[in-house]
Amino acid sequence: MVGLRVIGEEKLGRATKLVADALALIPNAAKPNDQVSDAEWAALKKDDTSRGHMALGLVAMARKNYPDAVTQFQTAVDGAANPIKARAIVLNAKMRRTGICGATETLLVDRAKYRALLPPILEDLIGAGCEVRGDADVRALDPRVKPAAAEDWDTEYLDAIISVRVVDGVEGAIAHIRAHGSGHTDAIVTDAPAAAEAFLRKVDSAIVMVNASTQFADGGEFGMGAEIGISTDKLHARGPVGVEQLTSFKYVVRGTGQCRP
Repeated sequence: MVGLRVIGEEKLGRATKLVADALALIPNAAKPNDQVSDAEWAALKKDDTSRGHMALGLVAMARKNYPDAVTQFQTAVDGAANPIKARAIVLNAKMRRTGICGATETLLVDRAKYRALLPPILEDLIGAGCEVRGDADVRALDPRVKPAAAEDWDTEYLDAIISVRVVDGVEGAIAHIRAHGSGHTDAIVTDAPAAAEAFLRKVDSAIVMVNASTQFADGGEFGMGAEIGISTDKLHARGPVGVEQLTSFKYVVRGTGQCRP
């Protein structure tokens, strides 16, 4: 099921010549911050296939009821990361636009170099107005960091909040992502080819990035045109969803009597 902000059922039907009931039409609700009405949410919940595919406007309500249907992007900073590059990427990934699914929600930093890499990153984030929630190692670096609760590692904040954890190298980052990620987009910052390749190979997400901000996880950036939804499913559309990704296929075979040997 894909929820649509409807411009008018009659107009939509004339324009597309759709078969009746081909789309589930959800009444529009003029609410800020991606909030939806009871009617919209009732329509979304009615079909369990909405766990994998959803319209962008339904994210806030869905995250409370269908955790698998929303996105929790994570960025890992490897011990071999360029410090300047890491600062720029993390700040952009979290703070460029905090209310979109492309925003990084969890930062994972390599234990081998976290005392050197993390303090400037924390300073950048807090200075930009971001609330930081961290584990004991992170809190020891900056008294402004708040304690992270267990649910923080699974939360899509869609706000100027980030959870930060110290992990044991790239394998520790991968293990955390496997346990808490949504399977949509995850990134690593590293100058070590072996760490980058391990991350790309072992992280089973629709989009895996090396040395790039998760904010690039967008249908428009991928050349798909306007993004109208997201998917964490592995069947058909996966990752950013544009019109082409919502298109199904019909194969027409015209033969002259051929038989398969």
